Amino acid sequence: MEELHKKYPKRTQLSKELIDLLFIEREAVYRRLRREVMFPVNEIVKIAIAWNISLDELIGINSGQVSFQMQMINYINPSEEELNYLRYVVQSINSLQNHPHTEFMDICNKLPRQFLAGYKLLNQFYLFKWIYQYGNEKEIVPFSKVIISKEKQELDEAYYQAIKNVPNSNFIFDSRIFEYLINNIKYFYAIKMITDQEKDQIKNELIELLGYLMEIAVNGCYPETHNKVNLYISQLSIDTNYSYTFSPEANICFIHAFEKFDIYTFNTEMVINFKKWMQLKKRSSVQISEVDERSRIEFFTKQYQLLESL
Repeated sequence: MEELHKKYPKRTQLSKELIDLLFIEREAVYRRLRREVMFPVNEIVKIAIAWNISLDELIGINSGQVSFQMQMINYINPSEEELNYLRYVVQSINSLQNHPHTEFMDICNKLPRQFLAGYKLLNQFYLFKWIYQYGNEKEIVPFSKVIISKEKQELDEAYYQAIKNVPNSNFIFDSRIFEYLINNIKYFYAIKMITDQEKDQIKNELIELLGYLMEIAVNGCYPETHNKVNLYISQLSIDTNYSYTFSPEANICFIHAFEKFDIYTFNTEMVINFKKWMQLKKRSSVQISEVDERSRIEFFTKQYQLLESL
């Protein structure tokens, strides 16, 4: 019951979702929520699968293994269930603003969603690249043909605004994070998948993003909410994107795989280990937010020079 209320804190919404999921009458749902009737095993399994609830962790089974889950989402034409999941993510992030000690950290070799979500063409480019690499499409789709639905765009904007409500955020960037992206853009431009006009438009968004990141680095916070943000540049290469969220309400860690998918776990021990491992990454990184003005200027100057090659 605690897990169900975490998913849908409002009783009316929880009832509606259970009615739709289990295909049972409203009164039958109410009897279950009042604990007058137990959820039968088949309903428990159905709920666990649909709402990504680990039954092993829920009932305290210690198998010596950590269970990771992956949420598969069709980012081109998301179903209503997938849209509801994305709405739940935004709702969960917004709730973190009530916990001042909440901490988010992302180690990344590609631009994280926290920033991409606010830039339509950059977001579209990563989706286009994902389709090209993993989409299993019969025909190759050029950049112009990758259309993000209106509902998904609205959720991206909601996510972009919500993430700024996290009280404390840390980002460690691979030193070549923009170089990787620019090389990808050049590749698709070379094979005529991106036009001259589209390339220039993406470049303009990158310039805008760099300006925004510089403002964050100078002030050490999101300009919209003034919530704390620490930016670091790793002196060692980063293999993929990792992140965790640590708060009194819920702890979770992610491995970001195949560009668009997240493999995650709520396992307490694993989240604590993730936090420890990721904090140690600061040893081989240089903080460019607020402190070390020379390194900050050198980093952003180099990125602007790279952009000129587009």
